[in-house]
Amino acid sequence: MGKAKIRWAREPKKKDFDAAAAYLCLVFPERRARRLVARLKRASTVQMKPKDLERASGETLLPSDDPVVSSKPRKSVRKDPLTPVLLVRGDVAAGRPLLIADGYHRICASYHVDRDAPIPCRIVDVDGAQP
Repeated sequence: MGKAKIRWAREPKKKDFDAAAAYLCLVFPERRARRLVARLKRASTVQMKPKDLERASGETLLPSDDPVVSSKPRKSVRKDPLTPVLLVRGDVAAGRPLLIADGYHRICASYHVDRDAPIPCRIVDVDGAQP
């Protein structure tokens, strides 16, 4: 992927919160997952670097030629800006310090375009405490 810029929206969309809920219901009881999503809706948007999100989550980056990953920068310029990613800060002792509730492909795309360029994120703590 070249050094194209990625345009970012200021706010997540309903579909982003729905996707986060679907994912979080797989790793938490449904009630807890719904509470996390409710908190994500109220959370402030912060800027984080994709290289740090990749490291903190422990997720393996998809390659730049993945069809979904490679489409994100083009989509952000031609159609709609990409929406902020939704994250749940976990428990290092439990072996999962950060969950990407929604936005994995956006993080991968951003990493391949510019791993140091801040991207908008909403983060809540898994235990309910806020930074």
